[in-house]
Amino acid sequence: MSGTDKMLAKKEGRVGYVIFNNPERHNAVSLEMWETTAAILEDFAKDEGIGVVVLTGVGGKAFVSGADISKFEDERATQAAVARYNAAVENIYAGLHEFPKPTIAMIRGYCIGGGLGLAVSCDIRIASDNARFALPAAKLGLGYDLPGIKRFVDTLGPSFTKEIFFTARQFDATEAREMGLVNRVLPDGEVEAYVKNYADTIGSNAPLTVNSVKYIVGEVLKDESKRNTARCTELVKKCFASRDYIEGRKAFMEKRKPVFTGS
Repeated sequence: MSGTDKMLAKKEGRVGYVIFNNPERHNAVSLEMWETTAAILEDFAKDEGIGVVVLTGVGGKAFVSGADISKFEDERATQAAVARYNAAVENIYAGLHEFPKPTIAMIRGYCIGGGLGLAVSCDIRIASDNARFALPAAKLGLGYDLPGIKRFVDTLGPSFTKEIFFTARQFDATEAREMGLVNRVLPDGEVEAYVKNYADTIGSNAPLTVNSVKYIVGEVLKDESKRNTARCTELVKKCFASRDYIEGRKAFMEKRKPVFTGS
């Protein structure tokens, strides 16, 4: 386990965990925590032994509840400070959205404001049945820029995105599942084991295939004129030219579990 006292990082097999550790404030996030998160993600991206990343919060009562208001006087008192804070947050959101490996948000309890933006930036969201979701920008007079809104629209579609922002109310886990905001909802006591198995399953699959699919899905969501189709073709060819492709075929014929190396 590494990180700082408010941010923890651990590696278990091929799974890296980013853990928000501010339970007395429902895992509200300070500037320092966002910046530490960036360093953790950078390490996981470079580590060839890590195949999937899980983000979660300590305590079971919250995933992330947004910005740490107690830090506002220090971190958001001036326009320059606000700009620095917002840049740090967008750096994480965009970094997760473009992260080269699959990401999973394991959500228990409150997922509010910046926490919801964080979750939507992940590839997959798995929630407990007591999870609660809200984006209260309209109750605070906050603006939300185009990249952030686009991530919601890409995930939920325009109508549910408008509903979340227009109402600024809390949605329960059932509503979140119906909107497509989360992939799975489980009893609170089952979430951790489920996510661990889910992440281990993804981590044991062929990295070149999994990561190429993540990239290509991202390109599909772009305007056709902006898609890097050459890169998509290159990634597919790389899969078929890999030792993992040979291993996958052999394992299938031999009726055994394949052992992929990402090469």
